[in-house]
Amino acid sequence: MKQLAAGAIALALAGAAQAQTTPPGRLLASNCFQCHGTNGQGPGFDRLAGKSASELYKELKEFQTGHEGDGIMARHALGYTDAQLRALAQWLSTQR
Repeated sequence: MKQLAAGAIALALAGAAQAQTTPPGRLLASNCFQCHGTNGQGPGFDRLAGKSASELYKELKEFQTGHEGDGIMARHALGYTDAQLRALAQWLSTQR
């Protein structure tokens, strides 16, 4: 009986590990696909996949603060918190 309970617990833990949430930034990046392609890989406007997280974050902050004009990217960037911009930049930097 103890072995069955231990097996059930192990199975539940394994299932919980597999059911982890989506990587931070991935869901946010899904908003970028129409212009930048799936996972930022193009085709379209700038290819975002693989750029450094710090560069992507800097560019997003420039859009957010109006230093890059008031176009569509500025409007998108305004919708994110600082933490979300960091998560988005970090996730896109890991894509290849």
